[in-house]
Amino acid sequence: MKGVILAGGTGSRLYPLTKVTNKHLLPVYDKPMICYPLEKLIGAGIEEIMIVSGRGHVGHFLELLGSGSEFGVSITYEIQEGAGGIAQALGLARKWAGTDNVAVVLGDNIFEDDFREDVGSFDRGAKIFLKEVPDPQRFGVAEVNGSRILSIEEKPQAPKSNLAVTGLYLYDARVFEIIRTLKPSGRGELEITDVNNAYVRNGEMKYSILSGFWSDAGTFDSLMRASVMVQRYRMKQAESAERQ
Repeated sequence: MKGVILAGGTGSRLYPLTKVTNKHLLPVYDKPMICYPLEKLIGAGIEEIMIVSGRGHVGHFLELLGSGSEFGVSITYEIQEGAGGIAQALGLARKWAGTDNVAVVLGDNIFEDDFREDVGSFDRGAKIFLKEVPDPQRFGVAEVNGSRILSIEEKPQAPKSNLAVTGLYLYDARVFEIIRTLKPSGRGELEITDVNNAYVRNGEMKYSILSGFWSDAGTFDSLMRASVMVQRYRMKQAESAERQ
């Protein structure tokens, strides 16, 4: 499996912090934001990773992360020329990914959970990771029945559950054919929710519910929340190490 980190966008909700840099290079506690999704992919055993970003900042990621040799992986960079949506950005990895399955993570998502087992056991179809949240209307929301996902609705006014779709997705190589069939949404973008619902309609979407903390970091409040979550987690680790 190959990994794709989507780190484009203008970061307008974090302006003026993003006036001179990409939001994924902003600090979350003690590391640049991009390092967290990168570490999750590496921790899951993925050794080939592509970072997709805009023209203005891709060189900054290269300066920070280089070839990936420092982390024991190979990092490739791809430029997203315009704001075409998450699915459009993923589609840029088509030739690079080839026939391999892909783990796709949004560059502003911070996870506590480990995904090595999920990645290792993944074979076909798609898998998403859900988290119970108090404000599901901010996210894509999954309606589930037992082990099945019935539907996914993007930022619904009346959510059918409190299960938010987080920014980590596992797909087989057919995802790129699905992306080619998509039409732009009302905001002119190719939506990742439409990709996920294509797998849902085919009965090929699986899910897990996260037990650890999760946050996006795309707003001032969520950026602060993610930093506090990481700080608390590090403190618990340190306390546990001292007791041992």
